[in-house]
Amino acid sequence: MIDLHNHTSRCHHAHGTMEQFIQAAIAAGVRVYGFSDHAPMAFDERYRMAFDQMAEYEAEFGRLKARYSDRIELVLGYEIDWLPGYIDDRVLARRVDYRIGAIHFLDHWGFDNPEFIGEYARRDHQSIWRAYFEAVAQMAQSGLFDVVGHLDLIKVFGYFKAYGVDAAVMGALEAIRDSGMTLEINSAGWRKPVEECYPSEAIIKAAFDLQIPITFGSDAHDVCRVGQDLARAYDLARSVGYRQARYFVDRQPQLVKI
Repeated sequence: MIDLHNHTSRCHHAHGTMEQFIQAAIAAGVRVYGFSDHAPMAFDERYRMAFDQMAEYEAEFGRLKARYSDRIELVLGYEIDWLPGYIDDRVLARRVDYRIGAIHFLDHWGFDNPEFIGEYARRDHQSIWRAYFEAVAQMAQSGLFDVVGHLDLIKVFGYFKAYGVDAAVMGALEAIRDSGMTLEINSAGWRKPVEECYPSEAIIKAAFDLQIPITFGSDAHDVCRVGQDLARAYDLARSVGYRQARYFVDRQPQLVKI
């Protein structure tokens, strides 16, 4: 299995050592495991590593990659927030295997943070939905990223579970296709209030029709979450029609059968 979306304690809301995460991945049968911790940014610093931690993050990964090279393939990335005006060249300059582009903010509202859930009662939901997918399209069009992380995260609290593949979604998917990005099937949604993976089955079907390549991530912030529900995500991808998935080495896609 491929599991490219995982975090470390440097983001301040994940628990366990990098080595413990790797050992859990091996125990779960993961063949390609990636760390993609929250990249530093001069915004909402409580939930991401600091700029001066990037070198140690990469160095520790390098040591562990060598130590476990005969047991698992390890790759390194960053999950980078798409927030215009805050994306930092110091992050983009790092040599990594892949970059996950993700949206956790609309303007400056952290819509997936339970602290700010009250904002949903003050906004028009259709406008939220449309703004989110417009931001996804802009992120794809930037050309900065290899993977789009947890597409349709906006549904995390269950407000948009009934929304279908509308024009906003299709606009984002077409931008992802045109950019050459890979779509992540993220199993973390099954353990969130929405109880549905990211993205929904309907969106995965639309992505397949557009021939958008896929990858997988468990988005583990705790050792016990490594690989959780990934087999379920693989089964869903196969049921839609996917037979291959991607991971990245030096930002070059590698194909494997699923």
